[in-house]
Amino acid sequence: MYGLCLAVSLLLSGQDNSHRRGVELFQQQKYLEAAQVLTAAASTEQKSSAEYRESAILIAQSYFSLSQWAKAIPWLEGIPATNESSYMLGYAYHQAGQQQKSVAAFAQLFGLKADSAAAHLLTGQLLLKKELNNEGAEEAAKALSIDPKIPEAHYLLAEVEMSRGDVPDSIVDLKRELDLNPSFSMAWYRLGDAYTRLNDWDAAIPHLQRAVWLNPNFSGPYILLGKCYSKKEDPHTAIRFLRQARRLDPNNYMATFLLGRALIATGNEEEGKELVKKSEALRIPPSTNLESGK
Repeated sequence: MYGLCLAVSLLLSGQDNSHRRGVELFQQQKYLEAAQVLTAAASTEQKSSAEYRESAILIAQSYFSLSQWAKAIPWLEGIPATNESSYMLGYAYHQAGQQQKSVAAFAQLFGLKADSAAAHLLTGQLLLKKELNNEGAEEAAKALSIDPKIPEAHYLLAEVEMSRGDVPDSIVDLKRELDLNPSFSMAWYRLGDAYTRLNDWDAAIPHLQRAVWLNPNFSGPYILLGKCYSKKEDPHTAIRFLRQARRLDPNNYMATFLLGRALIATGNEEEGKELVKKSEALRIPPSTNLESGK
């Protein structure tokens, strides 16, 4: 009897050591080794135990971090749903070519019906944040096919078109978005942005001004308004917008540089040159700025 108890104690101790070793490997970001060690540990752990649940979650996260979607999916499917696990599952499904399951997982995460326009649009937005632009645009198009008046779908398409350099097509979709959603400040901002890319400063200004009225706490439209008025040789008006941009975002390279140039154009060379010099430091990422540690 004593021998049996000792054997069980040693077995449990070995399981515990294996589990702890797997957790340590995961914390060290040694994901492949962690997954292998934790898989072995999970095979001897009670599925109702806290240790098994932790093993399963870390195995899933390890394979997800390694972009091994097919291996991550069964572990993600087998653990209790959380916001994080549902998000990983939706993304893993997509990467594994299971688009319908991907939409369903994301829809469940946000409490939407899987076959709804909103679910497809949401999926498109999440894919766009992962720089999967073409796939995001496809989901936005599916959303519009279900509900042609759903807000923000045309905006998503415009963002993808802008990233491709298709500025005229982007303008068309932004105008369609604003027909449906005229209080959407980002759409007005991006429409103004689109016209600045065509060097059409007069067309850009009213759209950027609308963006400011709708959201006065975002620096982007102020910066572009400053650029537009500088191009129109009206540096005094440019300075007004650019000072506001820097109040909102004092470390913004472009706002600082444009304000410096506008000040120089009005004869305020001392402050202008100081800001231009400062903008050069802002343009260099801190990790590559050799002077940043001094």
